[in-house]
Amino acid sequence: MLGVIADDFTGASDIASFLVENGLSAVQMNEIPQQPLNSKADAIVISLKSRSNPVNEAIEQSLSAYKWLKENGCSQFYFKYCSTFDSTPKGNIGPVTDALLDELGEDFTVISPALPVNGRTIFNGYLFVGEQLLSESGMKNHPITPMTDANLMRLMDAQAKGKTGLVTYADVIRGAARVKERFAELKAQGYRYAVVDAADNSQLEALAEAVADFKLVTGGSGLGAYMAARLSGGKKGTNAFTPRKGKTVVLSGSCSVMTNKQVEKYRKNAPHFQLSVEQAMNNPNYVEELYQWVIANLDAPLAPMVFATVPPDALKAIQNEFGVDKASHAIEHTFAQLALKLKRYGVTNFITAGGETSSIVVQWLGFAGFHIGKQIAPGVPWLKAVEEEIFLALKSGNFGQEDFFEYAQGMFV
Repeated sequence: MLGVIADDFTGASDIASFLVENGLSAVQMNEIPQQPLNSKADAIVISLKSRSNPVNEAIEQSLSAYKWLKENGCSQFYFKYCSTFDSTPKGNIGPVTDALLDELGEDFTVISPALPVNGRTIFNGYLFVGEQLLSESGMKNHPITPMTDANLMRLMDAQAKGKTGLVTYADVIRGAARVKERFAELKAQGYRYAVVDAADNSQLEALAEAVADFKLVTGGSGLGAYMAARLSGGKKGTNAFTPRKGKTVVLSGSCSVMTNKQVEKYRKNAPHFQLSVEQAMNNPNYVEELYQWVIANLDAPLAPMVFATVPPDALKAIQNEFGVDKASHAIEHTFAQLALKLKRYGVTNFITAGGETSSIVVQWLGFAGFHIGKQIAPGVPWLKAVEEEIFLALKSGNFGQEDFFEYAQGMFV
């Protein structure tokens, strides 16, 4: 079995959806289970909240996840991070990769955040978001992990303990055999990691073959999809469920460029309420006020939306006034408390935007794991809680089309 360690909840559902789409059966677990897995699957995905917490915590969580996966039959492991390589000069991608390599007794792996279907490509070691360098995209304004460099070798070297080499586009298009040769050459030169160019899916297909024998692979969901296709023999998933119609709410905490567009489009047609950071921090009755507004609007043709999504200038002003950590904490916990109250009221469908928002909402709702449903957009499936008829769509910031929120509700049966 393939064991996946994902550094946030939206990233976990992202790769799980691609695994299922490409013929593997997969179970997504929320945090590290306390008991052995009681069902069969080709892949197990463990979703952690380790992307932006202290390095030591991220390492501890990731190693614990690895040990549980190994004990439950996994023999190959995938460290899943975002296709925009969300991290800081201190981590957490580099330190977690190092810890997993050491635990496995390995000395080499790949760095492959590419996801061409969503416009994330790598050329000469530089990560692009659409036609823009990562450092010129909206990710430069990310509130927690602002990405100000697009060179993956420099990004990795700054936070990891080894050296990072490059397998260029010219090598990758020659096929898996040439990629393996480059891996051997880089290892002989003392490199610990290899960034592999991928301008389209054919390069990811070659890379999936080249890493077939690796104990540890790291990357985004793009490479995971082609590893799944290889393992399944090219099958396509056909059993993904469709969510049921019910009381629905949209919670948007992401401030990405795409989420701003999605919120702006959705608010033209749906009930909407903009979350106030000041009120979230200082008004003890604020969650109750939001709750009462949501339940008053649950019968509208489109689900009510509570959003903290703002453009970059407004985000900077909020951070300057309240502090980055305090503002983020207040927003996340307001969404989490609101979601819990709404679940108790009878809301069965939650659509959330933003990795941090999704992570804490899922934690507070208390689900052990999810079944993977149909994709709303590449990398964003509907999920069904293992324990009950609760459906969730957990969207990473820049994923999905502009009508994502409405389109997701159009899938209900």
